[in-house]
Amino acid sequence: MSANTPGHSRRGLKRTHKATIAGVAALGAAALTLSLVPGNGSTETEPQALSTGTQKVAWSYDANSTQAKALAASLNEQQTTLGLKAQQEAKAKANLAAQAKAAAEAKAAKAKSAAKAKAAAKAKAAAKAKAAAAKRAAEKAAANRSVTRTPVFANNLDGWIREALFIMDKHDIPGTYSGIHRNIIRESSGNPRAINNWDINAINGIPSKGLLQVIQPTFERYHVKGTKFDLYDPVANIVAACNYAADRYGSMDNVNSAY
Repeated sequence: MSANTPGHSRRGLKRTHKATIAGVAALGAAALTLSLVPGNGSTETEPQALSTGTQKVAWSYDANSTQAKALAASLNEQQTTLGLKAQQEAKAKANLAAQAKAAAEAKAAKAKSAAKAKAAAKAKAAAKAKAAAAKRAAEKAAANRSVTRTPVFANNLDGWIREALFIMDKHDIPGTYSGIHRNIIRESSGNPRAINNWDINAINGIPSKGLLQVIQPTFERYHVKGTKFDLYDPVANIVAACNYAADRYGSMDNVNSAY
């Protein structure tokens, strides 16, 4: 069609209603440049050429068109969606970090508690072992003291008198070796199994027995704890007799005849 054809003059288009996009099309690909001008709703774009040396394409674009508005709305929606997605991802990442931190703190607290319990158990065991060792040491010391303080006495008259004096000293019962020995010789001649079957006590059915000729009721009353509860036991007989003599005469040393 001729450029002079009526109604189709290029001069009939206003410059303010145009938007030109220059591009080069090659093998189905096109480069487009858009320029939007606000105000009266029209657009104006100066021609730009992206040239490959072949063709140019020009077309008009209205910013107030339905398509332009739809495109803008779509872009805004996409931006909003991307923003929300970024927020969600950041929140999820923060939650994961918080969970990891909480798990690490819980693990550390558990390890600390276990270590504390282990240390307490170890301390308790050490204290128990120390107490047991102290007890054994005390028992050993007491045994040593006992061995040191308790002499071994001979199983004869001399040993019986000396053992009796050792016990009497602990119970504050007075008496001397000579006083005890003198009365033993007079009463039994040193025979721990001696028995009197002829005096008044024998007639009454409670004969005198042992080294110091003690009757059973007197022995039971004046028996000293720590000695055998046996009237014929030489040490028990001497200690009970001396305890009786101390109560009645002040001491066995003051006894010079039947008592």
